[in-house]
Amino acid sequence: MIYLKSLFFNSLFYIGTSILVFVMGPILLFPSRYARLVAKFWGYMTYLLLGMIGITQTVIGDRRLDQQVLYAVKHQSAWETIILCWLLDAPAFVLKRELLRLPIIGWFFLKTGCIPVDRSAGMKALRDIRAAGQDLVKKGRSMLIFPQGTRVAHGTDHPYEIGVFSLYQATGLSVVPVALNSCHVWPRNSWLKYPGKVTVEFLKPIEPGLDRKHFMTTLKQRIEDRMFYLEK
Repeated sequence: MIYLKSLFFNSLFYIGTSILVFVMGPILLFPSRYARLVAKFWGYMTYLLLGMIGITQTVIGDRRLDQQVLYAVKHQSAWETIILCWLLDAPAFVLKRELLRLPIIGWFFLKTGCIPVDRSAGMKALRDIRAAGQDLVKKGRSMLIFPQGTRVAHGTDHPYEIGVFSLYQATGLSVVPVALNSCHVWPRNSWLKYPGKVTVEFLKPIEPGLDRKHFMTTLKQRIEDRMFYLEK
């Protein structure tokens, strides 16, 4: 049944995404708020499809949708890159520049105000993140970054990268740490999808003004302490 349900979901997901992208392509000619509506609909569509194969979710904590914040999210699978578009009202994602090369979808990413990062560019990448973040603050946008920079499998230790601090420092926004356990239903680099519940927990914000060491330690501790319980 796992194989059949995975085939059902993947078929409808890719067909539905393709239709959505081509039908909504002309939206790219209009202001970015319309592209963000498409992104939110994509997340909601995916949520419904996942529900059809027995994948549900529980949201804990305050998402702070009425505030401009920076979400620092644990990254385990593709689940959070799609579903959080809907749950968080399409914040501006920090994503790797390679994703902009995807036909049409890459254009949508750019139109929604995402921050592309060239991970091979070193200090220039950090300067670009800071500049993009400051511009988005002026536009009243919340942002989302995966502080470890990549998907991290369950039980794997991976460092928290400096990009999140650069954005925190440049924007002056509160950071909302987010812990989740999506990898057990949508594993990293896997075609299979497994029935179960994803728990997403929005933790106590980190207020502006901390130095680099204190901020990075606090962020990692808050997320990883919750992951210890979520991954049991």
